[in-house]
Amino acid sequence: MNSKRVRVATCAAVVLSVVLTGCGGGDGGTTGKAEGPVTIEYWNWLEAKNVDPVVAKFNATHKDIKLKFVKQADNPGTQQNLRNAVAAQKHVPCLVQNFGEAPSLASEGLAQDVTEELTPYLKKGLFAESALPSARAVDKYYAVPGGATPPFMMINRKVYDKYGVETPKTWDDVIAAGKEFKKHGIYVMNLAGEDPSTLIELVQQAGGSWYKIDGDKWKIDFLSPESLKAADVIQQLVDNDLVAHQTYTDRPALINYFDSGKMVSLPTSTWQLQNYEREYKKSLGDWEPVDRPQFKDATEFVTPMHSPTSGVIVPKGCDHVKEAVEAAVWLNTSKDSTDASYQKDTKQYTWPGAIPDPSPWVDSAVPEKLFGPRKSEARGVILKSVKAGRDNWVAGPNYTGMFAELQDQWAKVTAKKTTMKAALEHMQTWTVADLKRKNINVDG
Repeated sequence: MNSKRVRVATCAAVVLSVVLTGCGGGDGGTTGKAEGPVTIEYWNWLEAKNVDPVVAKFNATHKDIKLKFVKQADNPGTQQNLRNAVAAQKHVPCLVQNFGEAPSLASEGLAQDVTEELTPYLKKGLFAESALPSARAVDKYYAVPGGATPPFMMINRKVYDKYGVETPKTWDDVIAAGKEFKKHGIYVMNLAGEDPSTLIELVQQAGGSWYKIDGDKWKIDFLSPESLKAADVIQQLVDNDLVAHQTYTDRPALINYFDSGKMVSLPTSTWQLQNYEREYKKSLGDWEPVDRPQFKDATEFVTPMHSPTSGVIVPKGCDHVKEAVEAAVWLNTSKDSTDASYQKDTKQYTWPGAIPDPSPWVDSAVPEKLFGPRKSEARGVILKSVKAGRDNWVAGPNYTGMFAELQDQWAKVTAKKTTMKAALEHMQTWTVADLKRKNINVDG
């Protein structure tokens, strides 16, 4: 291993000690107070119409700090541009829309540890509890939290009623509904062959995580009771041919399929609703928002709220860390920021996922026609999901590599070329071996 790889691997091993602060380039410190307001360059790949009004509001309400929005082409382009800037330690921006898991950002030396600057705002209770874990690596913050959109389910009420199928309350109910719909050539859900996110969400909802810190090492457990519980749900759906496998890579075909009435239960969130409203033709008004199904032995109602790429990072080499954090906190938690994000064409605000109480903005997230006469039900479903949001998920070193391997295994599961348990056994062996190759202290 070359010296750079050793350094990155040592950092990835965590995040377990203050040694991490020595990883990556740049001093990440603040300079002396400059004459006039401090200008914070803010990189984001969203459309200017979504960001400009928010930046304008910030600049109109702040004298000592000004935001300068620099539009990026896309997510991958942002990542490459930031890596180049941090490596050169020239023209490093002070705020960048997050694009990765906190441990990975820390180990690569891209993100500044902002724990000290963020702590006063945490003590004020400005952030929802479910928004915090994804911005952390162990006990250090490498992003200003942005939070997640609340997960729930929408079902095609017209088709459910046609065949007398009850609204599923548990994942066992989903399986039972799938068996009934199968008699009529209808799938209860869709599991795309390239996207294992449903499995991850089920593990998280069961209270599990594949990574955790155990003393001075990583503990890897893809075969925990929580993980096997999630795997059992997936396996039953696949074994009994209860789910479709429409790919997300062909958006028009996917939407046409969802709209056809041949697939009738859709895990979703607020950010997707306007798209369905705009794109559905046949089933507009037939859908109903319902609670996310729970495990039958659950002792409390829980929704998985992990959002690894939400929030804003302060890159290593930023000269104004304190001011950057102040600006990022305003972007993610202030009423003024959310109100400024309103788009007249969609009549919608950016979802305030980091705010403990998003109720003032819930109604605008619900489109007019998608749920037909059941539109009013959405508010209660959404707020219940927000209140029940939990984030116990931990992302370990080389999480990106693990996810790519998981995608390959997931594709085999959905194609019935392997079982979900066998795939998890493979992931256990693969992940432990991968971390050991990187000289990371691991137990599995």
